[in-house]
Amino acid sequence: MTSPAPLAVVILTYNEEANLPACLASLAGLDCELFVVDSGSTDRTLDLAQAGGANTRQHPFVTYAAQRNWAQANLPIRGDWVLHLDADERLTPDLVAEINQVLRQSPAVAGYLLRKRTVFMGRWIKHGGHYPAYHLRLFRKDRGMCEDRLYDQHFLVQGQVGQLEHDYIDVLTSDIGTWSVRHVRWADLEAREIMVNRGGFRQVRAALRGNPIERRRWLRQELFYRCPLFLRPFAYWFYRYVLRLGFLDGPEGLVFHFLQACWYRFLVDAKIYEALHRGPEQ
Repeated sequence: MTSPAPLAVVILTYNEEANLPACLASLAGLDCELFVVDSGSTDRTLDLAQAGGANTRQHPFVTYAAQRNWAQANLPIRGDWVLHLDADERLTPDLVAEINQVLRQSPAVAGYLLRKRTVFMGRWIKHGGHYPAYHLRLFRKDRGMCEDRLYDQHFLVQGQVGQLEHDYIDVLTSDIGTWSVRHVRWADLEAREIMVNRGGFRQVRAALRGNPIERRRWLRQELFYRCPLFLRPFAYWFYRYVLRLGFLDGPEGLVFHFLQACWYRFLVDAKIYEALHRGPEQ
């Protein structure tokens, strides 16, 4: 009897027939078992997942954190390690080889930060401080969970965390309409998160001298959100597009950096302002 693969890959989906095949194809050569957790797709997502060899489950979606933690607790994962992905993300061949190598060495660490490469409208966004971005996606299944946040949630791992050298790719939609609709929804979640000021011990700590995720959380909490409402989106856009050379990303970069750094952040501030000034009769 063969031993189970050391790694389980968990992919969250909802109507991802356009993205899922490329995501599954990018796992070629990875020594893993594969799970797809779907939240009620009405397209061919489940058929494609099963055709790609995935063990599929359906579970109602509440938040990303709740869905990821449900998957962590309920899937029949046999190996010691888990890698969480979205359907619009892909592993590079170099990262596949690196993951196989480090897991065969039975590392003493509890998890690994992965380096993200963002692709927007077909272009790799290299500037504006957007690359490299790090996310903790690979960890021992009994040592990690997702922090309880409505938006901008990260995984928490108990123990030492290492860092892999090669990229995974986040392919953002080239359809501006779809991108905008998603960000309107996310802006509402982020504004609610800020207003409620949710906290607790299951949160990524904010630390200027911490790892890249902890440092980014510190900069957001202690710098960005201490700046005046409505001024900070424009300041942030100027910092990314001018000071961090986002203009070198070409026309696609102009669209991306303005929408993501200014328009989206302004929308979050507008929702905060609306909540603060909404009368009791409303």
